Amino acid sequence: MREGPPARTLVDSPSANPHRAECPTTGGQLSRITFVHAHPDDETIATGALIAQLVERGHAVSVLTATRGELGDVVPGPLSHLAGTPELVAHRENELDAALATLGVTEHAFLGDPPARDGIGSRHYRDSGMAWVSEGVAGPAESSDERSFCAAEEADVVADMIAWLRHVDAELVITYDADGGYGHPDHVRCHHLARTAADVLAREFAVVVHEPGEDVLWLDLERHLPVVIRALEQHASQVSVDGTTLTHSGGQSEPVRTSVGLRGDTGRISA
Repeated sequence: MREGPPARTLVDSPSANPHRAECPTTGGQLSRITFVHAHPDDETIATGALIAQLVERGHAVSVLTATRGELGDVVPGPLSHLAGTPELVAHRENELDAALATLGVTEHAFLGDPPARDGIGSRHYRDSGMAWVSEGVAGPAESSDERSFCAAEEADVVADMIAWLRHVDAELVITYDADGGYGHPDHVRCHHLARTAADVLAREFAVVVHEPGEDVLWLDLERHLPVVIRALEQHASQVSVDGTTLTHSGGQSEPVRTSVGLRGDTGRISA
């Protein structure tokens, strides 16, 4: 197998946020926090404001992406010709680089590429696809590629995740809730296997939720709306933004998300 690229360092981007204030964390300590996401654009749609907040506070924030979103639809317009083509992969990689730089993230890797690889060469996890089972709820696709993330051996995925957590020396792992947010099988698998990897290394673990609750650390981060919008605009093949409304490639619209909740080990993050 080919030798994979190193973790992406985006610190030289002019969009990266150089202003990192003292962090009001428990004990006044800065933390090393890694986000585990399934596809390019998930990091911004689900956690863009949180990432921007943590970067601003001085945490060392990294992002691990499981797949390159090979099966994603494309927003109708000038990029429509990319749908279903190999060129979509490279395009989405570039979009992700730009979005992460906008949010201020300086370290990223795709799962299975060194340093998110337990072994020599690379292991490519493909988008598993999905199907809508009810309004706003996704489930597995009717058919799945044997190379897909959901078809991969659990031990391989966990080993590669562990390699990444060790590389960034993550103290806290953040990913989706057990339902993947809306049921996408890649999101659900990210939750379960990232939790397993965190447990193996005895690292703290928290999940993103979208409703306040007694056991939820709720963060209203509306002041990061401008940077989240700029980051979303980098994912032009997948979403479009009109004011504060986000429209997905499939036509579904929702407000750009800035408020976010965390359930689990949240002692390293203060409101």
